[in-house]
Amino acid sequence: MPETLPRVSREIRLVEVPSGLPGPEHLTVAEVPIPVPGAGEVLVRNRWFQVFPSLRTLIAGGVPGTPFPPLRPGDALFGPAVGEVVTAGGDGGLRPGDLVAHFRGWREYAAVPASAPLGESLPDPAAHLAPGATAYAALTRIARLRAGETVFVTGGAGAVGSLAGQIARRLGAARVIGSTGSPAKAGRMTAELGYDAVVLRDGGPIGAQLAEAAPDGVDVVVDAVGGEQLRAAVAAARPGARVVVVGTLATQLSAAAGGTTAPVELDAFQLIARNITVRGFTGVDAETGAEWTERFGAWLRSGAVTFPHTRIAGIERAPLALRELFDGRHVGTVVVETWS
Repeated sequence: MPETLPRVSREIRLVEVPSGLPGPEHLTVAEVPIPVPGAGEVLVRNRWFQVFPSLRTLIAGGVPGTPFPPLRPGDALFGPAVGEVVTAGGDGGLRPGDLVAHFRGWREYAAVPASAPLGESLPDPAAHLAPGATAYAALTRIARLRAGETVFVTGGAGAVGSLAGQIARRLGAARVIGSTGSPAKAGRMTAELGYDAVVLRDGGPIGAQLAEAAPDGVDVVVDAVGGEQLRAAVAAARPGARVVVVGTLATQLSAAAGGTTAPVELDAFQLIARNITVRGFTGVDAETGAEWTERFGAWLRSGAVTFPHTRIAGIERAPLALRELFDGRHVGTVVVETWS
């Protein structure tokens, strides 16, 4: 028997653009008709979707030259999601019950382009929402981490950083250092996430802490924060160091910042003198993504790597989950479980 669908679907919409950080008071749970898939689309019931800090930037108006449109009052939020196919027509190879990854999260039902089913490549389907591919590509494709090197990861307890430390360890880094904002997170980073040492955002000057943690300097930096931490990382960089900028949490998580710019002053003389490479990260290509998924699945099954995350049950709790993300309440990826 075909599944009987409800009349409406719930989705999270932006009510107003805040002057600071978005919170539940700026969002609403709206009921809308179940979407009707068009040509080349399938109807999915979202199982999980990711809560991610770049929503701050999108709500604040976006950044020119990036592929994501700004969010306006009345718009539904969006982002990475894993959905279960409800109806699929044509010969696209999808069947009801298949799981697919897409970018129309923050709603219960969505019409999404047909894509290859996720299958059993990962033991936990929600792990497809882990942004570990970003960390993996930064370390293997851009920085080209070599065994025996020292790695510094800013935002080491975040969605990217909580995997970057583990990946660096698996790739043979001799020493892995991270940064975070709380002693509790620092404890988890050294106990569970592959870090040898942690510098604290409010534990004194970052540069001095990093110099103590890495007296010989750092070879590779995965920077998800920017600001003072990126400046300190460059100051600690050894000759030939590679710095990969993957995020701007210093401004995205600050109520005082606008969320759409992330200025940092670096000493260009030192970049030249020590032959330091600084590159921005723009995305994961299909080949690297497939390689990451294969290795991630094997590491998860063997227990060599974990998927640090927090699951929030119920789409109605998603607005609060966003505020908790900005408040730094969680370690790893924040996932809303739409349906149990």
